[in-house]
Amino acid sequence: MDIETELLYASRMILAALIGGLIGWERERHASDAGIRTYMAISIGACAFSLISAHVDNDPTRIAAQVVTGIGFIGAGVIFQDKGGVAGLTTAATLWATAAVGMASAYGMYVLAIVTGGLIFATLALHHLPGWKRLSQKPGNQNHPE
Repeated sequence: MDIETELLYASRMILAALIGGLIGWERERHASDAGIRTYMAISIGACAFSLISAHVDNDPTRIAAQVVTGIGFIGAGVIFQDKGGVAGLTTAATLWATAAVGMASAYGMYVLAIVTGGLIFATLALHHLPGWKRLSQKPGNQNHPE
C-alpha cells in the first residue's frame, strides 16, 4: 500500500471518529448509557473493517454484512425491559446507524457519512424540542379535563 492510500484511509478514519464522537457527545450529554467513546468506537471499528475489506478482499460486501450483523448483536445487548416498557431501543438503533457512518466514510462516501451523522444527531435532538412531549404522546395517554 502506498503512502497516499494510507493517508486517504487515515482521513476516512478521522471523519468516522469525528462524526461518531459528535453523536456520542449528544447521547452522553443526555445521560445515555452509551456515550462518546462507545459511538466513536462503533464508527471507527465499522470504518476499519470496511477499509480492510475493500483493500484485501475481492468481495468487500462480505465483511460489510458481518459488520451490520455484529453491531446488531451489540445493540441487542443494550435493550432491556424496564417498568413494563422497553429501554435502550434508541441507543441500539443509533449505534447501528453510527456503524453506517463509519462504513460510508470507509468507502469514500463523505457526503453520505456527514448527512447520515447529521440526521442521527438531529433525530436524537428531537425530543429536546419544546412541545415534543405533546407531539409524541400516544392517543390513549392524553389527560384531558372532562
